[in-house]
Amino acid sequence: MLLGILGFGVAAYLTYEHYTGSKSLSCPAGSANGAINCLKVTTSVYSVQYGIPVAVLGLVFFAVMLVLQSPWAWRSELRWLNLARIAWCLVGIASALKLVYDELFEIHAICLWCTSVHILTLAIFVVTLFGTLSWVAHRDAAYELDEI
Repeated sequence: MLLGILGFGVAAYLTYEHYTGSKSLSCPAGSANGAINCLKVTTSVYSVQYGIPVAVLGLVFFAVMLVLQSPWAWRSELRWLNLARIAWCLVGIASALKLVYDELFEIHAICLWCTSVHILTLAIFVVTLFGTLSWVAHRDAAYELDEI
């Protein structure tokens, strides 16, 4: 949940920056022509996908992930939630990989705020994968005990 909240916060900041013209965008160590340039990344043609700002798509990703990571969802007996949780993480990972590609090979600049979202997405995937495997193993062990 904490990783999702952090990701939602960064995505919210980037969404705010998108709609205010990136006037207050802070990018540590950024320079106009350097490799780290948040403004260049967040105002590029790649900052909008399918007519929707990438930052807004990030907000949607983290909002859905917060629901899927809620204590209710983890305690639920609905098995499809485990699959949905992993599938949604894979959507996030695929999106992050595409955006990293765009930054490195199309825009030729890196946004540190965007990188933090990518790292949080990867961390959520790892935690979710291991959490799901642990939950499934625990559930199966409990079912075996019930059968005895």
